[in-house]
Amino acid sequence: MRRYLIRRLLSAVVVLFAVAVVSFLMLHLIPGDPARSVAGLNADDAEVEAIRTQLGLDRPLPIQFATFLGNAVQGDLGRSIKSRKPVAMELADRLPATVHLALAAALISTVLGILTGVLSAVRRQSLLDVCSTVLAIGGVSLPIYWLGLVLILVFSVQFQWFPTTGYEGPRHLVLPAVTLGYYSTAVISRMTRSSMLEVLSMDYIRTARAKGLAERAVIQRHALKNAMIPTVTVVGLQLGALLSGAVITETVFAWPGIGKYAVDATLGRDYPVVQAVVLLMAVIFTTVNLAVDLLYAHLDPRIRYG
Repeated sequence: MRRYLIRRLLSAVVVLFAVAVVSFLMLHLIPGDPARSVAGLNADDAEVEAIRTQLGLDRPLPIQFATFLGNAVQGDLGRSIKSRKPVAMELADRLPATVHLALAAALISTVLGILTGVLSAVRRQSLLDVCSTVLAIGGVSLPIYWLGLVLILVFSVQFQWFPTTGYEGPRHLVLPAVTLGYYSTAVISRMTRSSMLEVLSMDYIRTARAKGLAERAVIQRHALKNAMIPTVTVVGLQLGALLSGAVITETVFAWPGIGKYAVDATLGRDYPVVQAVVLLMAVIFTTVNLAVDLLYAHLDPRIRYG
């Protein structure tokens, strides 16, 4: 296990370095001049050049990247071009809102996804199974921005049950969490159903039933735990996706999280902010994937990492 953990940590470092390089190059290939954006359209060339020098944009790209990477390793993600505040401080201010939204969406999607997946597998080809399939197809087909706007129109404008935007309490969390978690619910439900159907056809399940065990005990004690390994993978990946993929949802609901922060920074060509957000999301993904792999050994003792 120790050797496996070391290999995974080293591979994570390589992945993070590659993400940093790609994001840095892509941002600098976008047309436009951040210094001109900061100075304003009416600024003369001397003012723009002074701002470019102040921001370090006049230096060669390799030196800019080396400076960014060296500071990032020390926890310094630079300063925002727009606000001139430390990016790390602004990320820390917005991270709780994104974490709350992602965890709420993950809770909804995991509970509903596993529940509907298990019931669909146990009651295969029933009305419940058909309804679950229809909902799953809708979850993977409907665009998030469209679903968010429909929920706002119905539950905020028509019924006035929930606020349309903002982040001030639990009621503000409901619609964004449902919007963000609907897709993951569909994915988890389909994976759980498929895994349960495969496990329920195994010989040891027939043996457990032949011994006279109650159906609930067979499902909970023997089938569900063995069917959870593929589902845990999907849940872990979806959690990482929820944390990093809340961009559209946060924009639709004006949620003051990292996703909306990244959109505003991209539109304003705020290089340090975008680079820091991309790097943070890469760290989240690699951490979640490593945690999921280590969880396998708990679910299935036969799994060993050499």
